[in-house]
Amino acid sequence: MIKGVLFDMDGVLVDSEPFICQAATMMFSELGVTALPEDFLPFVGMGENKYIGGVAEKYKLHVDIEQVKARTYEIFGNIVKNKLSPLPGANEFIAQCRKKGFKLALATSADRVKMEVNLKEIGLSPETFDSIITGLEVENKKPFPDIYVKAAESIGLKPQECLVVEDAVSGIKAGKSAGCKCLAVTTSFDSAALHEADWICNSLLEVPFEVLNW
Repeated sequence: MIKGVLFDMDGVLVDSEPFICQAATMMFSELGVTALPEDFLPFVGMGENKYIGGVAEKYKLHVDIEQVKARTYEIFGNIVKNKLSPLPGANEFIAQCRKKGFKLALATSADRVKMEVNLKEIGLSPETFDSIITGLEVENKKPFPDIYVKAAESIGLKPQECLVVEDAVSGIKAGKSAGCKCLAVTTSFDSAALHEADWICNSLLEVPFEVLNW
């Protein structure tokens, strides 16, 4: 029986993907590399080390990942000011989960600095969640199940008692591998790519009844 909900952040609560892509592209431009938006797509949902590092590797660019990540976050923080909003249904769905008495965890592959910027910009308090797990706290990032196993443990539940809410293929693989049921939102990928999920919806305004009633 469902007792908890584990939320991904980007593409579920907020769509900051275009902005982190823009920030990373600008960062690479400073290094003399013209990266394209499509270069980042294979690494969506895997955390910024892979998101930035994967593109650096493609262009055979040797970087200090912590340094280039810090610069990317600096650019990101500047360009998202007053430009982010909660995705449709995000606040309503969280309230619905709370009304049912579920425990809530945020499980994002992003580093804490990006997570804090995103939540602040969309007006969502970190205290909304019983626990927050970031990409810095797990060795193996999505599509490995580590982050969702840890998130479930952090709220005192088994993965089998939790619903994962995701938008990325790697995140759905992580959730299913952990033993969770998964709801996919088609923010970043189409329904065909997210076929491993138990349920698929276009937004959190259109969540099927059975998603929170099993």
